[in-house]
Amino acid sequence: MASAGSRRRVLIIVQNLPVPFDRRVWLESTTLQGAGYDVSVICPKMKGFNRSREMLDDVDIYRYAMPFDPTGRWGFVAENLLAWFRTALLTVRVAIFGRGFDVIHACNPPETHWTIGAWWKLFGKRFIFDHHDLSPELYAVKFGGGGGAVPWLLRFLERATFATADVAIATNDSHKQIAVDRGGMAPDDVFVVRSGPDVRRFTEYPPDPAWKRGKEHLIAFLGEMGNQDGVDLMITAVERLVALGRDDFHCVFIGGGTYRDRLIEMANERGLGNRCTFTGVVSDDDLCRILSSADVGIDPVPQNAWSDKSTMNKIMEYMFFGLPVVAFDLAEARVSAQEAARYATPNSVDDLARRISELLDDPAERRRMSEFGRARLRNELAWEYSAPHLLAAYDRVFA
Repeated sequence: MASAGSRRRVLIIVQNLPVPFDRRVWLESTTLQGAGYDVSVICPKMKGFNRSREMLDDVDIYRYAMPFDPTGRWGFVAENLLAWFRTALLTVRVAIFGRGFDVIHACNPPETHWTIGAWWKLFGKRFIFDHHDLSPELYAVKFGGGGGAVPWLLRFLERATFATADVAIATNDSHKQIAVDRGGMAPDDVFVVRSGPDVRRFTEYPPDPAWKRGKEHLIAFLGEMGNQDGVDLMITAVERLVALGRDDFHCVFIGGGTYRDRLIEMANERGLGNRCTFTGVVSDDDLCRILSSADVGIDPVPQNAWSDKSTMNKIMEYMFFGLPVVAFDLAEARVSAQEAARYATPNSVDDLARRISELLDDPAERRRMSEFGRARLRNELAWEYSAPHLLAAYDRVFA
């Protein structure tokens, strides 16, 4: 195995996205590397990041291929089994031929990597669980229902992961409470590391009227478009705005996802094609130019057991650009945005449309919310305020 030096060595495992596309994992990787750690990452090939081995910002990246795009419940299971096998083999490669590692830092979903962590703990390694998503709740939202073999297995894997972890990292206080209550972890072993954006990534530009397509206002959505993300509710809200007699806005949907093509069809079927632009995945520069031109940012994810306890990164990214936010009244949405958002009655599309309409008609309130959001993001929520908590978690695990 690679010999241990004076530097602490970390192996980060992430399965659902590659680095550097996964912004949270990339910020964690570069923060640790900058703090004097040797960092390796294992992740899948996707989103245009298809090199099997790559060194970026002195982070050593190993990627594996997935030969199919899973659909349905059993595709979900098959994907996880194959990814686990390829990840396990790559941990051996990193240990013998790479930088080696003292800590495995495993990100979910899924919670299958505890078995790899448990194996390496037999050789004196440590295991950190980075709890990104509530897998049992997310599965219920995506596939319906909370019973059956797969939900039972997900709850078992979650408990086993917490039991194996020396330290857990939570994205918010709701996740920390789950680590304590459901995972049985000591509160002092759970560190909240919020997914605040790196403000160095963003640049504000003068508004570009071209994005408004000749309208007075631009309404923006940013993010993945899966069946759990509520973008269909936003399209219905746009339909309601038109029914209220509004003809002064255009909508832009930034991002990709498995549900995107169906959403485009939905907009066209409802006669909203000329009011909605779907950009697909865009460059950072284009993203900044679009959000600099927008008037309101929308997070339409509906309330459920998963979303109510999840931090939606798009809210904080809207706040960087001073966009007033409209979202359903979810617990963690309120924690992130506070007075930078208007909160609609959970899952009421009519109220979502009403809140948007109220903001479009109230420029003074939009300015007040904009100033509050900018200040909160820059002074409290940016990644620079999360990084010390990440480093504290590592000090804990090495202690």
